[in-house]
Amino acid sequence: MSLSTHVLDTARGMPAPGVPVRLELADGTVLASGVTDGDGRLRDWVPDPAWGAGAYRLIFDTAAYLGSEAFFTEVIIAFVVREPERHYHVPLLLSPYGYTTYRGS
Repeated sequence: MSLSTHVLDTARGMPAPGVPVRLELADGTVLASGVTDGDGRLRDWVPDPAWGAGAYRLIFDTAAYLGSEAFFTEVIIAFVVREPERHYHVPLLLSPYGYTTYRGS
């Protein structure tokens, strides 16, 4: 029962440290927040009582990493958890003018 993320800077070919991330319910209630570590990862950051089946949003403050010239200042990934007992890994592949994501393992 957990959620992790990993931000990779695809333009530099390296992890993206220092990216602020928030986890919200679909209604905007903030459940957890954190900052990616030196390896661009954020794990073990969601309190167990807050995690369960439902709709969530991961919000990445990409302007904090890309700077004031960022085109995408924020990336929002909306997803649904149907099996909360499983691990969910939601990476973000980031570049100055694009991004992609997927459900990892």
